Amino acid sequence: MTFRADRHVHILIIGGGAIGTSVAYHLARDGAKDVLLVEKAMLTHGCTWHAAGLVGQLRGKRNLTRLMKNSVYVFDRLEAETGQHIAWKKVGSLRLAGSPERWSEIRRSMTQAKSFGVECHSLSADEAAARFPYIIRDGIEGAVFIPGDGYIDPYSLTMAYAKGARMFGAKIEEGVCVEEVVIHNRRAFGVVTNGGVIPPVNNGLQK
Repeated sequence: MTFRADRHVHILIIGGGAIGTSVAYHLARDGAKDVLLVEKAMLTHGCTWHAAGLVGQLRGKRNLTRLMKNSVYVFDRLEAETGQHIAWKKVGSLRLAGSPERWSEIRRSMTQAKSFGVECHSLSADEAAARFPYIIRDGIEGAVFIPGDGYIDPYSLTMAYAKGARMFGAKIEEGVCVEEVVIHNRRAFGVVTNGGVIPPVNNGLQK
């Protein structure tokens, strides 16, 4: 198979939202070389710009809980590291249970979260209402308060990730639309864009 390339990269990331820029930032920060992120329009122009930006660490799955705990750790340092304001507000969160079954589920999640070092506190309906007086206490079986939760501006976060990625050597190109992913023997061997063909290095197909 002949696959004529205009240029090569070691790692190619498609999409310049919060996830794509986060991947570029973390790879570059950990020492990955020759990282390129391409975005068909401008950074955040997909789903990121209108995301709610809520950050909650209590999850039903172990890996998701660990991921969210690590996200909070990154948010705590990212602004100082990059100099980019991210509007990270660690105001805490309340999660309410309206049935015994839901309260049992939340308590299990709390036990799991605490094993990863996530701070969380079990509250009664009255204690929850003391933190947020608009709560209707009737029917509340219990509540949990997670002080490390909060909310963040997705646009600013993405820009901070992008700035950090560039600081550590990654490249970001806007206005590059991926038109096709080239597959050979069930493996992705590169992409065709409106700006040329970009395969990874040493894919065995270039001639």
